[in-house]
Amino acid sequence: MSPPDRPTDVYTSPLVARYAGRRMLELFSERFRTVLWRRIWISLARAQGELGISMDREKLAALERRVSEIDFERIARYESRFRHDVMAHLHAFGDLVPEVKGALHLGATSMDVSDNADLVILKDALDLVLAKTGGVLSGLADFARRHRARAVLGRTHLQSAQPTTLGKRACLWLHDLVTDYSELRLLREGLKFRGVRGTTGTQDSFLALFDGDAAKVDELERRVAAAFGFLECYPVVGQTYPRKVDSRILAALAGLAQSAARFAGDIRILAMLGEVEEPIEDLQVGSSAMPYKRNPVRCERMNSLARHLIGLSTTAAWTAAEQRLERTLDDSAARRMVLPEGFLTADAILSLWGNIARGLVVHEGEIARALARELPRLATERILALAAKAGGDRQELHEVVRRHAREVAERERRGEGRPGELLDRLAADPAFAQVAGLVRTLVDPAALVGLAPAQVDRFLTREIDPLLASIPPVDPSEWELQI
Repeated sequence: MSPPDRPTDVYTSPLVARYAGRRMLELFSERFRTVLWRRIWISLARAQGELGISMDREKLAALERRVSEIDFERIARYESRFRHDVMAHLHAFGDLVPEVKGALHLGATSMDVSDNADLVILKDALDLVLAKTGGVLSGLADFARRHRARAVLGRTHLQSAQPTTLGKRACLWLHDLVTDYSELRLLREGLKFRGVRGTTGTQDSFLALFDGDAAKVDELERRVAAAFGFLECYPVVGQTYPRKVDSRILAALAGLAQSAARFAGDIRILAMLGEVEEPIEDLQVGSSAMPYKRNPVRCERMNSLARHLIGLSTTAAWTAAEQRLERTLDDSAARRMVLPEGFLTADAILSLWGNIARGLVVHEGEIARALARELPRLATERILALAAKAGGDRQELHEVVRRHAREVAERERRGEGRPGELLDRLAADPAFAQVAGLVRTLVDPAALVGLAPAQVDRFLTREIDPLLASIPPVDPSEWELQI
């Protein structure tokens, strides 16, 4: 079958075509990986030469100058012949300077190249995810600070509940995301190089190259690892680095997806209630049939992408579980899909999240109307507490409130209710005689949010601000959405 003439003639992942940012796409690109493999070959050969193995350094330098000259068609032809991707790349690279071709890959196995390259990519990808997570944290923190004291109707079981503040609600989202950030940073800081270990991780081939000098084998590994920014290698490996590493990273990315899904779901509910919405552009179409609609499409996309990312973590877990002895190849195909897709999906989610967090639209009038409608019922919790403090039986008072509230609610359903009826009934009930004069003073929303504003201030000052000070900013272009 001849190759298609246009990209539109074959399937392209929506993560590439629609959702993920350019930098993350570059990290998992074939070009980036190819250059990385070549840099590992050069670093290995250079270190071997420095430690006494005969090496034409001028020819090696010539190869290094051509590291970005990639003939992907030549690589494809080699792979169709060898049925081995690393060998195909090795031959194509060596063809650039044939005189040094035989000095490449000495003592190495494929995983000395590909697995170490994967760890470099994971390191860079985690750095990008951490930086973008910091950007989302910053946007949500700004929102929480602006609305620290804005009273809103609280909701438990998706039903009206005691008032809170919009800033306090944002801190719930922030707390989830801080947990994810901490887990991802821990994994990033613990990431190590596989090292140059040979086919079963024993380093026997390198020991033979250095005539049994174990110190030189250790120094070779240290130099190659340092060339790629790693201070440590995993202490023991088989042919591959531990696949538990991939599983833990995907689990942490899935945790990020869980937090994103919660945020997006909350905004969708608030949009339905008319209180808070995601940003919408002037020419954005909400519905092809209903021109008036403002659908929460970005939050819906976040929920959809989060569902996909959570599912990927299961594949990574099974890949770790199914490895046998020093290595089996049933990890390969899954990792080619799961690792890039996991990070590309996380990147897409974070881009959406940052865009939404910085542009959330708050409808103050609708928030006030919802509070005014529910405050008489919500004030009963405070009235109950004060009446009990004044000497009433808390359980008997609770039953009185429950009975009045049910009767008033039923009258409202029949269209017979009137404003303030519940509070009037409680003020007139003998059970609340000692606090009757206070009943009407307890319907100010600001008086019913407790310590919420102070909790926001404390959380931002103690937890969020110091964290944000340690996170480098992201290039503004990373927040641009493809669609």
